[in-house]
Amino acid sequence: MTYDIAALRSRFPALAAGTAHFDGPGGTQTPRPVIDAIADALAHPLSNRGHGVPGERNAETIVTGTRAALADLLGAEASGIVFGRSATQLTYEFSRTLAKTWSAGDEVVVTRLDHDANIRPWVQAAERVGAVVRWADFDPATGELAVDDIRAVLSERTRLVAVTAASNLIGTRPDIPAISRLAHEAGALAYVDGVHHTAHALLDLSRLGADFYVCSPYKFLGPHHGVLAARPELLETLRPDKLLPSTDVVPERFELGTLPYEFLAGTRAAVDFLAGMDAEATGTRRQRLEASFAELEAHEQALRTQLDKGLAALDGITIHSRAADRTPTLLLTFEEHGTVDAYRFLADRGVHTPSGSFYAIEASRRLGLGDTGGLRIGLAPYNDADDVDRLLTGLADFLAR
Repeated sequence: MTYDIAALRSRFPALAAGTAHFDGPGGTQTPRPVIDAIADALAHPLSNRGHGVPGERNAETIVTGTRAALADLLGAEASGIVFGRSATQLTYEFSRTLAKTWSAGDEVVVTRLDHDANIRPWVQAAERVGAVVRWADFDPATGELAVDDIRAVLSERTRLVAVTAASNLIGTRPDIPAISRLAHEAGALAYVDGVHHTAHALLDLSRLGADFYVCSPYKFLGPHHGVLAARPELLETLRPDKLLPSTDVVPERFELGTLPYEFLAGTRAAVDFLAGMDAEATGTRRQRLEASFAELEAHEQALRTQLDKGLAALDGITIHSRAADRTPTLLLTFEEHGTVDAYRFLADRGVHTPSGSFYAIEASRRLGLGDTGGLRIGLAPYNDADDVDRLLTGLADFLAR
């Protein structure tokens, strides 16, 4: 193993406060190189993009460099990378744009497994044009969203399938390549929410088969903004609402207003940080990302095994994360205790494990948890065995009250 967890943790200033963070699915802590990249961008001249003066050139370099970095991370083309304020904002913008191509009676598929940011924009866009919303269910007993669950709601009128690459609530990773193929066979586009997935597995957009893939850098050690990846030739066919003097060039056609250059610089640094998690990896940035993510997945799997064994020794816990293929994310409820009480108890002991439905409101309801959800444990690259021990000890003390 060349995944040096102690060295990696030393590069996260926030960890010095002593909290064991299991809130990664809601946003990761930030490593020093990302912080420095943001500060460095702001410390040098910045202007609107161009080639005349240093501020213009700096902005241009940041934007093009970050597109290239994200293309390496997502296995996409740099000219198909679109920046936005958040994944939610980008999905709303693209839902409005795609709805221009729909007619009354067309159909849109959404799933009960998804975060509401990949449900409500499509439901609302469909309502505006008279399209029909078809719901794909998942099995609450197993947490699985099967390919057949999508097949059951497709028809010749399907125009779009919106599906998550990984549930932010229970970690389930559906078979996106197979679902994308089904969507394309029906003549539909596949819009994939990869916000939770991107932090845990290296993506190849062409292998995934998705037409659109959206993610958020602050879930993988970067700053707060949104990213969408698509084929440039597909983006060329779409006509978003935009200002008259703004460029019509793809991907800038979809970027409304001036970009947050300093945050983009931080995102590029986050990708480079991820590529360096395996200190011995060599080659291109994509090759180093492949090596680092292999080490990351092994590290997270070891911690998940430790966590699973520890939870199995405790009574009165229900684990709702049961899918065969899932991220290292667990949702718990307790027979005799509230999950908010557990969150507060653990917080007092320096363990951050939040409680809620985390905007996956349909999934929470389908699991029988209403709008309350449960206690979510999410692993991130900087978690270690001591963090897991502290969590398990805290839960044992909580349940013994």
